[in-house]
This record gives sequence, structure tokens and C-alpha cells, in this order.
Amino acid sequence: MNNGRFAISVHILTLLAKAETEVLSSEFLARSININPVLVRKEISNLRQAGLVSTKEGKNGGTYLARAPRQIRLSEVYELVRPPALLGLCKNAPNPHCPVGQQINQHLDQLYADADRALAEQLGTWSLADFVQKFG
Repeated sequence: MNNGRFAISVHILTLLAKAETEVLSSEFLARSININPVLVRKEISNLRQAGLVSTKEGKNGGTYLARAPRQIRLSEVYELVRPPALLGLCKNAPNPHCPVGQQINQHLDQLYADADRALAEQLGTWSLADFVQKFG
């Protein structure tokens, strides 16, 4: 995966799952992830739009899980933050007169689609609760 959004989102969700009913501030989440709270708030917004978290406004506000950890699949998070190309994009145009260059992109596209599908399927076997158990 070529960006950190999946890791950030799973980190946020894991902290919220461990907090159970406690509401966590974006500053608290940002300190744990060691990133700017603005980036945390951006991911919280995406997670909220997807129905994975809810937020509470005000002085004692923050974020909490909208669903039970068992009901959240890691594949949902991946779908939400999926990068445009799992293995990267080719930035050059191959030589159309080369027997490999003529076909490389269509074969790579199929390879990338298969890899992306396999990753999504594997992540679908994991719930957030399964992942949280790794932290004791």
C-alpha cells in the first residue's frame, strides 16, 4: 500500500475499540499515532462518513466507535482509503513496437487488480475486534 491512510485509520479505530465507551479527542489520537491532529481529524471525517465512528461536539467531545468492533471488517477500512494503485503506477509509456511493451500495461493492470482483490478478501476475514486482540 503506497500511503499511510490505512495504518492511520486502523490505529484510530484500534484506540477507539480499546477505549470502549470512552470518547477520545483528536489530540489524544494524534499523540498516539505521532502525527498532526489535523490529519487525524481528516481521517475521522472519512471514518464518520463511512459510518465507522461517531463524534461528540463540545468541551468533552471527541470520537467513539459507531459500531461494535466485531461488526467492523478491516476490508471496509481498506475500501475507504484504497490507494489508486496498490503496487504503484508506471510513469513511462512502453515502446509500442516491442512485443513486451505492446502488452505490458494490460497484463500489469490485471495483475494489480488480482492483487488488490486478494488483499481486500484477506482483510475481509479480519474484524476490528480480531485485530484489537493482538494488543492484549
